[in-house]
Amino acid sequence: MSDKRPWGGRFIDKTDQKVAQFTSSIDFDSRLYRYDIKGSIAHCRMLAKQSIISDDEAAQIIEGLQEIEKEIESGEFEFDRDLEDIHMNIESRLIERIGNVAQKLHTARSRNDQVALDIRMYLRDEISNILNSLHNLKKVLVRLARQNIDVILPGYTHFQHAQVILLAHYFMAYYEMLKRDSARLEDGLKRINASPLGSAALAGTTYPIDMEYTARLLDFPAVIGNSLDGVSDRDFIIEFLASASICMVHLSRLSEEMICWSSQEFGFIEIPDAFATGSSIMPQKKNPDVFELIRGKTGRVFGNLIALLTVMKSLPLAYNRDMQEDKEPLFDTVDTLRNCLDVLNILLPRLKVKREVMDRAARSGYMNATDMADYLVRKGMTFRDAHRCVGKAVSYAIEQGRELHELSLEELNGFSELFTEDVFEYLTPEQMVNRRLSKGGTARTNVIRAIEAAENDLGIEEL
Repeated sequence: MSDKRPWGGRFIDKTDQKVAQFTSSIDFDSRLYRYDIKGSIAHCRMLAKQSIISDDEAAQIIEGLQEIEKEIESGEFEFDRDLEDIHMNIESRLIERIGNVAQKLHTARSRNDQVALDIRMYLRDEISNILNSLHNLKKVLVRLARQNIDVILPGYTHFQHAQVILLAHYFMAYYEMLKRDSARLEDGLKRINASPLGSAALAGTTYPIDMEYTARLLDFPAVIGNSLDGVSDRDFIIEFLASASICMVHLSRLSEEMICWSSQEFGFIEIPDAFATGSSIMPQKKNPDVFELIRGKTGRVFGNLIALLTVMKSLPLAYNRDMQEDKEPLFDTVDTLRNCLDVLNILLPRLKVKREVMDRAARSGYMNATDMADYLVRKGMTFRDAHRCVGKAVSYAIEQGRELHELSLEELNGFSELFTEDVFEYLTPEQMVNRRLSKGGTARTNVIRAIEAAENDLGIEEL
């Protein structure tokens, strides 16, 4: 039986089966098959163009690779762990199909630049898919903002009632976060979108290759400028994992709030039955499992980032086998982020907003205290004095079991003679919201402008 290993000429003893299993990556890198075949076809065309192989040889190799791709997609292809990875599985099958001419395909390249190329092409496509999901989720948030433009609820700091805001303003805050997430991913594509093919093992190659031609065939606008760098760094994956982690932070924060808001203590929203689960012991339970899982999976994505940073932190140049550990964190993060985005895209539009509950909450908790202080400032009092004055009024109202706006004018005058009858209109939630006209503030006119700008950016037609 012939030795399947590409390095078999150097070794006498067969690889121990436990070692073969331990070093194999085919169980997870098989998903790169399309990119491996696409890269190999481009490399083959370049070899023929440069007369390194003949046109007839190139035609045989390309046809064989295309047939192998069909085999894999139909499920007929049998992956072999002894062949370690997707590259050797495809090459071995190509040799079976077309004979020794297949062995010319690996001329002027190494598995080192081959895998770097495959990952870049894979990640380029997956980021495009993620950006599409983010685009859709931004649309969802903007539509929710438009639909809830007149809903007022408490805004929080330190998880305590702070000031009233529009629910639309809340949704648009997450729109801004996801907008930055998209920008980070788009910017990362600039550094992913360079071809390393031709770097070979680490030093380049002695063959007269045309790396720019291969790059054009594979839609790369640039070629890696240093062969050592081309095969030995995974910073482009790390950058993606970091961007994905930040995005997951935003999804997790949103999920945390939806979990709180759906509880009996808040009651701000209701999650549809189709997106909740029950308890095996408590019949009354309706659990926000989807949001909880997003919150939990965020830690998983963080872990993937830390794992690859740890793998790369002390590796000498160029390629080391440690770098085989780059793929599972990458694949898992891609899958996790896409799944979280996709489920939010179908869940968020189906949330039931309980505006009456939000409105009641917006009229409690002394959230008009800052506005009362501002009222006094408008009447000539310094802000620090106004702050102390209203603080005393809040303490009094708490003792009385009433809100500030429920105190009589006579009671308010006990704290300052500057209070007049117009203070009560000044303290309504609607007035408090609409006075916040500073750029980015929660005033209705501001939020409508922000929604319109987002609708224009996203190509959303007016509802």
